[in-house]
Amino acid sequence: MNTQYTITELAREFDVTPRAIRFYEDQGLLSPSREGSSGLRRVYSGRDRTRLRLTLRGKRLGFTLSEIRDLLDLYDSPTDTLPQLQAFLATVIRHREVLERQREDLNATLEDLAQYEAQARALLESGTRSDGYGGAETPRTKLR
Repeated sequence: MNTQYTITELAREFDVTPRAIRFYEDQGLLSPSREGSSGLRRVYSGRDRTRLRLTLRGKRLGFTLSEIRDLLDLYDSPTDTLPQLQAFLATVIRHREVLERQREDLNATLEDLAQYEAQARALLESGTRSDGYGGAETPRTKLR
């Protein structure tokens, strides 16, 4: 079955703008056929739909367009492309490591915020001074 899609259908399905789809086409990530007397009407195949899905997933994961292109090349190539697969695996590992470092940073920031929140709540509950701090260590003084 050779399913075809318009740019509007794909835009709705993936919650992106037609402009974004045209951008991915300009970047060589999608290659719709052209129909109509002027050849202006884009017609996307099931393959284009899959490539768009992979592109959007790659963007969500933080891959660059070049890295996404490598992924799509791997999708389109025969299964015996060992060097391509090794290069892509290295890219995936690098991204995973970056995301793990970001997660560690985020967790540390969340812990700091939880401490600041607890201090602020304690100060509000104590209400011993009109300025609200009651002489206790505040997030601002703690950071100095």
